[in-house]
Amino acid sequence: MPIIIPYVPRTITVHLGLPSQWAENVTVAFPDYVKNVASSEIYPTWEPAAIRANILAIISFALNRVYTEFYPSQGYDFQITSTTQYDQAFVRGRNIFENISQVVDEIFNDYIRRKGFVEPLIAKFCNGTTSQCDGLSQWGSQELAQQGYNSMDILYHYYGSDIELVVDAPIQDLTSSYPGTPLRRGSAGPDVAVVQAMLNRISQNYPAIPKVPATGAFGEATETSVRTFQSIFSLAVDGVVGKATWYKMVYLYVGVLQLAELVSKGQTYYAVQFQFPGNLEEGDAGAEVEVLQYMLSLLAQFSDTLYAPAMDGQFGPVTGRAVRTYQNWAGITPTGLVDERTWNSIYDSFVTANYSLSRDTVRAQSLGENAVPVLAAAAPVQPPDRWADTPRLGQYQGSPLKPGQADGGANGRRGVSV
Repeated sequence: MPIIIPYVPRTITVHLGLPSQWAENVTVAFPDYVKNVASSEIYPTWEPAAIRANILAIISFALNRVYTEFYPSQGYDFQITSTTQYDQAFVRGRNIFENISQVVDEIFNDYIRRKGFVEPLIAKFCNGTTSQCDGLSQWGSQELAQQGYNSMDILYHYYGSDIELVVDAPIQDLTSSYPGTPLRRGSAGPDVAVVQAMLNRISQNYPAIPKVPATGAFGEATETSVRTFQSIFSLAVDGVVGKATWYKMVYLYVGVLQLAELVSKGQTYYAVQFQFPGNLEEGDAGAEVEVLQYMLSLLAQFSDTLYAPAMDGQFGPVTGRAVRTYQNWAGITPTGLVDERTWNSIYDSFVTANYSLSRDTVRAQSLGENAVPVLAAAAPVQPPDRWADTPRLGQYQGSPLKPGQADGGANGRRGVSV
């Protein structure tokens, strides 16, 4: 999907009926939505582990709908419906159970995903008595909790051992993946790379669509591929990726990867942006070199060891020096050649650093051995010294503040008393 980093929306719009039928839409705060669904789906008297497991499934399912733009890509103006035939039970105005509310407040920006994949798991579930499904059994989760299973053991039982808990996902306003203006020949940048990646993946199922180099530059080959795509799917054949073409691509991309299915083939961080363009070395030029320079420049903001080249699209001696410096720092032989290993290492580091910068906060503290920060799966190559936490004001300092604590002073205590 075009949205690389899953996030928790501040609000979510719920359609109070079947998708294709007229019904009112209501927009509620995302935690309130989860509290409503959980209070409608499970019992407050259940074991805490069962309640927590079910809430994580509810969160993950809803976030998958948001991440995949499941309904907006079909032309709807909502993110999810209130019917269990398609989604999860939501009852406007219902009472919320206090203990469920407390758990949601603690974990509403945590979710589960398959290891190595990006998208939140479409964690389907059913009650396990009157209905059966391939996902979590709600009453079965209570039975497992009574046997001593913790929440993650319950989720492993139903969704497999290849899932992981992501903690402290970013919270932001709902955004549209569409870049806002049409993309056409001459356009360049990450949005073009998204189009190229979607076309290349869709073409595996529709071979008439020509594959294109994923360089981020919209040239003749990309225009030809877009025109073919538009012709096949009865869109205006103009070679321009406007909103209709973009969301048709999104809809098909989600479909071919089954991102909205429990058996999803999964999306990796490399699938849609900054793909390896082939070996780069001194003398090369173009959009892919500019992407390389952009990543190196951002990384240099996080480490005095690294060097920031100018983003001019020319792979000259200065960019070569920046590449060799990075390779040495990352434990790669400093050849100056950007092969696939070097590119992926730079990208892994870039994603983690860019996420830390965009959040402007201290990195998430793991909540036990099963929990990972939101981008942990994107960084298999860990630089020797990791990234320093940003020093800006307004950060959460990692643990609750209590009376008597103080900020840091020379004696190791934390300065001014609270």
